[in-house]
Amino acid sequence: MTVAEKLTLWLAQLRDTGRGVLVARLTIAVAGALAIIVPGTAAWDQLDLVPLVAIPLLAATVVLPDSLAGVLLLLAVTLGWLVRAPAEINWQLVITGIALVVTHLATAFAAQLPSYVRIERRALRRWILPGAIAVIVTPAVAIAAALVQGANVAGSLLVTVGALALATITIWFTAGQRLTRD
Repeated sequence: MTVAEKLTLWLAQLRDTGRGVLVARLTIAVAGALAIIVPGTAAWDQLDLVPLVAIPLLAATVVLPDSLAGVLLLLAVTLGWLVRAPAEINWQLVITGIALVVTHLATAFAAQLPSYVRIERRALRRWILPGAIAVIVTPAVAIAAALVQGANVAGSLLVTVGALALATITIWFTAGQRLTRD
């Protein structure tokens, strides 16, 4: 296939892009931008390398959500956050965490679909419920972890890990997943 044929095919697929796919990719772009911008405006000194690496990765993730760029984007923002963020939990960390969760969920949704597919409402509803639970559970776990950590409770790490495991199991089952050997 020549370059002209590949470009023609890509433009035809772009023209036939469904509304659901566009919404998913727009969600990736907005949430990913928030995940990059919020830590950059926070009081702590974010690594200068994070935006330089994360912005091209975000663009690649929007264009090719099924590539490795999405994972590298999440890792770049998370590592930049872990290296310089303060130990206490503040609103910038919570917003960054929510943005990372939404970026991950939207990328996972967009990655499984060809760009020209038409998405039914039923498929969107199947993703909206676990996504909404993840967005609600993320700050709830962060607040609970901050309260437990501030109370100097013995085993607070186990409480935090338990809360994250419970949240993961809840999201797993609300997404309609089953524990089968098929």
